[in-house]
Amino acid sequence: MIRFPASCASGAFVHPALFYRGQADYLAGVGGFVRAALAADEPVLVAVPGPRLDALREDLGTTTGVTWTDMTHLGRNPGRILAALQDFADRHAGRPARIVGEPIWPGRSRAEVLEATRHEALINTAFAGRPATVLCPYDVLGLPAAVVSDARRTHPTLLEDGTALRSPDYADAPSVCADCDAPLPEPDGGAPWLAYTYGQLSEVRAYAEAFARGTELSAARRGDLVLAVGEAAANSLAHGGGSGALRLWSTAGAGTGAGTGAGAGAEVVAEIRDGGHLADPLAGRRRPSLASVDGGRGLWMIHQLCDLVEIRAADDGFALRLHMTTF
Repeated sequence: MIRFPASCASGAFVHPALFYRGQADYLAGVGGFVRAALAADEPVLVAVPGPRLDALREDLGTTTGVTWTDMTHLGRNPGRILAALQDFADRHAGRPARIVGEPIWPGRSRAEVLEATRHEALINTAFAGRPATVLCPYDVLGLPAAVVSDARRTHPTLLEDGTALRSPDYADAPSVCADCDAPLPEPDGGAPWLAYTYGQLSEVRAYAEAFARGTELSAARRGDLVLAVGEAAANSLAHGGGSGALRLWSTAGAGTGAGTGAGAGAEVVAEIRDGGHLADPLAGRRRPSLASVDGGRGLWMIHQLCDLVEIRAADDGFALRLHMTTF
């Protein structure tokens, strides 16, 4: 049985990575965490990939007191996960929230892994000072070694071989996020840029709509793409120096692997670049309040509409790459 650090029960925020090897190890570690929370009458959210979810439910033999979520749906776009975890904690304000979140599983694309790693780093900022524990399982036999190494950087506490210890490789969120800002790969065959400035939002939307009509996206998803592109372009005008550039392209297959880890679907991709900077790395990942005037509403909407949002915040400007799968 894993001995969790004392702070897990002290009301402080704790963010451990659980390194597991095989299903028995997984059920012992994650199942033990859930059982301990239930015994303490604490609310529990379990957000893990579907097969792991089924195994846990069968092993625990109860659903009372546990909120179950398939992470392959919730975390299809890693940028949506943080708000869901915070919403759960908010619903149980005044009580220590216990959360299992597994945002990276075998089969995730490199683009998804980078954004999920960014999410893991930002958890430490978003939950600082809150009475909660967010336990993140990592399949050390199925995941690349680099992913496991990054987990040691994004989690202050490590749980391995039944022991809890402080991670000697833990790094702050800005350092990890900077490393996630790897250059975006160029699309195969290239794609033309459409430059825009004040007064040209309608042209941007029309350009995106015309492109979308020639893709395999459904009518509803074409509308989502146009709305997301319009929000991104509006952000360029408001926060990116008053101008920007857009390009769109389609992929025939392989895709992002969003949702299933299989990477089988074609997708439509939109990229928006401008001269802005991301002042708040949590913008779009936290649910904006109704009273907020400039609280990341545009980025929030983009995250809700798209299957994957890649963010790059560099000294020379800001880039968003929006992915829509066609299935």
